[in-house]
Amino acid sequence: MISNEYRLHVVDALRGFAIVSIMFLHNIEHFDFYHFPFSPPDWMVALDKGIWKSLFFLFGGKSYAIFALLFGLTFFIQSDRQKIRGKDFRGRFAWRLVLLLFFGIINSAFYEGDILTVYAIIGFMMIPVANFNNKTIFWIAIILIFQPYEWFNFIKSLQETPVMKMPDPLSWSYFGKMGEYITGNSLTKLWAGNLVNGKTAVFIWTWETGRVFQTLSLFMFGMLAGRKSLFDTSVTGKQFWLKTLIIASISFIPFFFIKSSLENWIRFESIRRPLSTIITSWSNMAFMLILVSGFVLLFQTRSFNRILGIFSPMGRMSLSNYIMQSVMGSLIYYGVGLGLYQYTTSTYSLLIGVALALIQGCFSSWWLKRNSRGPLETIWHKATWIGSK
Repeated sequence: MISNEYRLHVVDALRGFAIVSIMFLHNIEHFDFYHFPFSPPDWMVALDKGIWKSLFFLFGGKSYAIFALLFGLTFFIQSDRQKIRGKDFRGRFAWRLVLLLFFGIINSAFYEGDILTVYAIIGFMMIPVANFNNKTIFWIAIILIFQPYEWFNFIKSLQETPVMKMPDPLSWSYFGKMGEYITGNSLTKLWAGNLVNGKTAVFIWTWETGRVFQTLSLFMFGMLAGRKSLFDTSVTGKQFWLKTLIIASISFIPFFFIKSSLENWIRFESIRRPLSTIITSWSNMAFMLILVSGFVLLFQTRSFNRILGIFSPMGRMSLSNYIMQSVMGSLIYYGVGLGLYQYTTSTYSLLIGVALALIQGCFSSWWLKRNSRGPLETIWHKATWIGSK
């Protein structure tokens, strides 16, 4: 999604790594439909539990954050390229977001958990801050990552009578209706259910979990990373990522401990829930930075460059691969296809995810040997610049 002359190979590989990790998570989740076979063997129950916990510990809430960070970086690269030519990219970027929203709606018809629609809507908030100086953008991003709305809820809960048990989050009531159309064999009912009930659930869930503020914050941090050339192979960039790795690793430990202990420390859910959202956001942010900084540092070494470089083709075709995995996943797990949600535990689903990742990796490599961009990337690029010279 970044033009070839401005493409940073580590960014392609990092985006491809995020695509693969998202593929694994989506598969063990049955693409958001949490239904699992009854009475599997004891050894598989233990293995399933280990796979589930491990993958969510490593990638849950982190893979999408990597995408958000790189989304902001891509915005900077495209804006900077046009600025060099004496042009303002903001209007064209707004049109590009409309196109992304269109892709997201198509993707949402197959998979309700689509993030493209969310990124497209939140992305419009980048337009008014695009020309702010680095210091201003940095402090806006810090305020956003601080989760101000949840702190407001926390302070409000302290001023009111504490509540031991609160109603389930509103999004859960919508997620609970998924079985009505996921298990059926009607493609039109699946599309309608995902686009109406499913997207409502996802939008509400995105707000309830603090991801609106976190996503916009990461967009801005990604833009700042581009302005500072932090992904370039320079001594300054390497030093930055080494410091980030150390600080993020130290920060993650207390965040994770607090997140895991909140239920024992605070009995009142009205107080605990906003704090849990805040700490979870910070914990995920810290671990995401561990993944990104570790990946960048390893990528700059000769021994790991070739290994991690295998993700690059998938990263260059991230839009195509992301939508492709939603289509494949719905046909594998939902009632309109093979209906494997009824039979596959986390172990089997992970194996399916590995197979799909290998297929996408091979296809991406094959395609890019013959084309400069992925199929959907080509459409997005041409549509973005329609009407321009």
